[in-house]
Amino acid sequence: MTTPQPLLTATDLHKSYGSTPALAGADFALRAGEVVAVLGPSGSGKSTLLHCLAGIVPPDSGTITYDGREVSAMNDTARSALRRADFGFVFQFGQLVPELTCAENVALPLRLGGTPRKEAARTAVEWLRRLEVDDVASRRPGAISGGQGQRVAVARALVTTPRVLFADEPTGALDSLNGERVMEALTGAARDTGAAVVLVTHEARVAAWSDREVVVRDGRARATERAV
Repeated sequence: MTTPQPLLTATDLHKSYGSTPALAGADFALRAGEVVAVLGPSGSGKSTLLHCLAGIVPPDSGTITYDGREVSAMNDTARSALRRADFGFVFQFGQLVPELTCAENVALPLRLGGTPRKEAARTAVEWLRRLEVDDVASRRPGAISGGQGQRVAVARALVTTPRVLFADEPTGALDSLNGERVMEALTGAARDTGAAVVLVTHEARVAAWSDREVVVRDGRARATERAV
């Protein structure tokens, strides 16, 4: 059986902040529809790897290719367009807009992409219902729990049906029970839509939701094999 070509790859990535190296020759590959956990200690470079893969920051050197396009050679405008069209994001603290209701937060990526207001609102509520938080649709982020907020953030990330979802410590600010609920919602919804997931975490229980693991240490990435 032929192994499908990776959807997203990185080769020999280097990235430094001042005199501090964050990535020192990291390689990475992600296939369509798979969930890959990126693990490593604090300061290992795992979040920098995610930011480079997602086109948020450019590497100093190395190559990133997404669906046949060289992301590392794109300018800021092209990378921003790619993030809006094909990528979704969930961060540790959700980063919801506090002035907007939860439904408006979820609808925001659609509105930025030109979707009419009523259609965006309807789709947003459908996603909130799918993530089992439609009861907070009219509330603002400050009036809901952390677990609810992260599920709203997951709905916002998936509302545009991205091909790749980047999740950076999505349960880091939650207790164990809410963390499990968020991971169940995140991975379940991603698999339903066919989205691939890059999941940065330092927790083994979170990484257990993935198909495979990549460990980042001292700016280098190494795939690991799970015991059967």
